Amino acid sequence: MPKPDWDVDPDDDDADEWDEDDVKVRASRRSRPRTKIRPKHTNAREGFVTAVDRGRYTCQVEGTTVTAMKARELGKQSIVVGDRAGLVGDLSGNPGTLARVVRIEERHGELRRSADDENATERVVVANVDTLVVVASTVDPPLRYGFVDRCLVAAYDAGVRPVLCLTKNDLAPRMAEEVRAYYSQLDLTIVATEPDSPLDELIALLRDKENVFFGHSGVGKSTLVNRLVPGAGRAVSEVRSIGKGSHTSTSTVSFALPGGGWVIDTPGVRSFGLAHVTADSILKAFPELAEVAADCPRGCTHTPEIGDCALDAEIGPEDPRAGRLASFRRVLASLNEADTKN
Repeated sequence: MPKPDWDVDPDDDDADEWDEDDVKVRASRRSRPRTKIRPKHTNAREGFVTAVDRGRYTCQVEGTTVTAMKARELGKQSIVVGDRAGLVGDLSGNPGTLARVVRIEERHGELRRSADDENATERVVVANVDTLVVVASTVDPPLRYGFVDRCLVAAYDAGVRPVLCLTKNDLAPRMAEEVRAYYSQLDLTIVATEPDSPLDELIALLRDKENVFFGHSGVGKSTLVNRLVPGAGRAVSEVRSIGKGSHTSTSTVSFALPGGGWVIDTPGVRSFGLAHVTADSILKAFPELAEVAADCPRGCTHTPEIGDCALDAEIGPEDPRAGRLASFRRVLASLNEADTKN
């Protein structure tokens, strides 16, 4: 019986051209595997990120101010003020031009903070800084030792040199000596300033370094920046009657110092979360206590409830270091509370 025309012999080579099994279907864009090959951008030029604003990055490239966007291949990698970056594209700096940030160099001196002590999610505030200048006013708003201590902990955790700058010293001239006495056991440079006083001491500390100013609103950070960098034009405000400043600087911006170096002005904050910091990092911020704690038993939590902590055995209520011990334990307690809630 002859085969019907539609009955095709599978071994018939002449029928292969009708075989749909060999058809290659291109994967959809969403399901298509991404290549791991990334452009090397060997021609990228090095820049320095001086400002970040809604997905646009202001960079200094060999003396030219360039606006850039983040390249897609960087994904979710953050870009912060102070970053050293590789840039390609239009680097002329002309109005309307846009370059691309294609690479972020390895960082050092990362100043990090978490939203609060209960949220361990940390955020890099600035990168590649040498000095953290904690700006605090002697009065109006009053100095808060706990906040200063937290900033010092963040500085030591980042391997950054801390400097405490006291403003409005003319309103409370004795306050500076009290602060110096409180931190006398700590290797901390303290500079007191007044509205019309020379800033030579502070300028010498900042020269040829990457510096960041941090502090509460209303303490005079932006006023200092305007004095250090003529033409910076940072907004300043009066302190409200409740003793708290209002937020005037809303973005982090880096300015070139006339004598060399950079100063980064940051928006004022009310708190400084340290959920990302370990107990060992905290102790590094109190070197006069760390020396004593070396004699603690293994696993000591350095809390008063332990009973055999070397800190309690050596430092009594009248000891000059008693205030520092209390401050250390305040920060430690807040971190321990955060650990139990997370």
